[in-house]
Amino acid sequence: MSRNDSTVPVRPEPAPTSGKGLAAGKLGLFGSTVIGLASTAPVYSLAATLGFVVLAVGAQAPVVFVIAFIPMLLVAFAYRELNRDIPDCGTTFTWATKAFGPWVGWMGGWGVAVAGIVVLGNLAQIGGIYFWLLVAPDLAENELIVTVTGVVFIVLMVWVSYRGIEIGERLQNVLLGFQYLALILFTVFTLWAVFDGSAPAGSTTPQAEWFNPFALTSFSGLVEGVLLALFIYWGWDTCLSLNEETKDPKRIPGQAAVLTTLILLVTYVGVAVAAMAYAGLGTEGFGLGNEGNADDVFFALKDAVFGPWAWLLVAAVMISAISSTQTTILPTARGTLAMAVYKALPRRFAQVHPRFHTPSFSTLIMGIVAVAFYVGMTLVSSNILNDTILSLGLAIAFYYAITGYACVWYFRHDLFTSWRNAWMRFVFPLVGSLLLTAAFGFSVWDMLDPDYGYTVLFGVGGVFVVGVGSLLFGVLLMIVWSFFSGAKPFFRGESLNRETAVLVPDEDLPVIRSVDGGI
Repeated sequence: MSRNDSTVPVRPEPAPTSGKGLAAGKLGLFGSTVIGLASTAPVYSLAATLGFVVLAVGAQAPVVFVIAFIPMLLVAFAYRELNRDIPDCGTTFTWATKAFGPWVGWMGGWGVAVAGIVVLGNLAQIGGIYFWLLVAPDLAENELIVTVTGVVFIVLMVWVSYRGIEIGERLQNVLLGFQYLALILFTVFTLWAVFDGSAPAGSTTPQAEWFNPFALTSFSGLVEGVLLALFIYWGWDTCLSLNEETKDPKRIPGQAAVLTTLILLVTYVGVAVAAMAYAGLGTEGFGLGNEGNADDVFFALKDAVFGPWAWLLVAAVMISAISSTQTTILPTARGTLAMAVYKALPRRFAQVHPRFHTPSFSTLIMGIVAVAFYVGMTLVSSNILNDTILSLGLAIAFYYAITGYACVWYFRHDLFTSWRNAWMRFVFPLVGSLLLTAAFGFSVWDMLDPDYGYTVLFGVGGVFVVGVGSLLFGVLLMIVWSFFSGAKPFFRGESLNRETAVLVPDEDLPVIRSVDGGI
């Protein structure tokens, strides 16, 4: 060994970063898919919506899950195509700006943020309720204790997101594994009971008619069921917002998005069929037509299906909500990071932690806003908090549709240069966006009904006021921000346009440097 080898310390190579300072090359296809699945909170989503879908469409619940899957898959292709050309963590914001200009792009980014903030409050509440149902059931009805617990969960998940994408991925591997263990056991136990005759009265063997779309008798019920189903599929696009942190930014995120939606389809349809077969569709007892079971199908069936192990389902719902709390923070924080890099938000949001390579300021602000929203809505009325989750489908349909339209318009010059482009960049994205736009329009109309949801505000349904009002509030914020000098380059189309290179931060933003001073 030479003298130089023994006396000169070897400096570790700095972690590679993307243009915005995020940690590059951290996620593979498996990790991206896990995070995409975790973002949808599969156990909680099924627990909270399956009963209401059955109430809306009856025995056709499985086919409604399939129908709602179609626009999700079609828009997932749009995400994949745009990501291949523009692997930017701003996703909808960046793509829509490049396709349609700054105003539409800003509102696309706002749609992502609104959806994240709204769902975080509700996930925190569910996490708090189910934590105490597991530990001390009497305290699950104490609003103060549940709220404080929910806030603690938000703070913990903000800390995990702040510390780096790798710790988040490892955590999600465990949490998602527990969720799927519970779902697999539930499906096996219920179907076994159905076929060996030990299921409760009212059970039935699975029917092919459940998958007949022509058996749907109510158009409004179909729209309501599809909107509910859109909510449970929502979240797969998180893996696209982590594109700058994957090992192959142009390929892996798009593959993970499509794979996630396909896994979710199998999961939701399979569990729905098993639950319907075991419980039946009656209006009494375990029947899924019983409105008393709609709030949480799993909670209603847990003792009958799992016996002394019923706590597994309660724990799975709690873990599902907490898991999704962390993964919901990721896309919103990275979306606001990208918006700040391109001057669509104050430059402070573009700060990246020098050690963890995470959007530090955006992550903290996301947590603060989510806590304020959750606590504020709880103080005003728990019914309004419930209405916010019912309104979530509007924001989801809004920014997903914008993404699909952006794909068609951005690639308009080469749509018909090949059959592949014609299908992947034109037909699939356009059809998906049109379906989502129709769902948005019909939902807005239904939400005007004062009987829709839990509250009435200004003579119409509180769900309408919250859902449409949150989007209009974004328009107001956008207009106000456009008057600030720091926003001028963005709204003039200078800091982000079709020709802007991807993954490149603005030159006057702080640049992360290695230990020896190199970039």
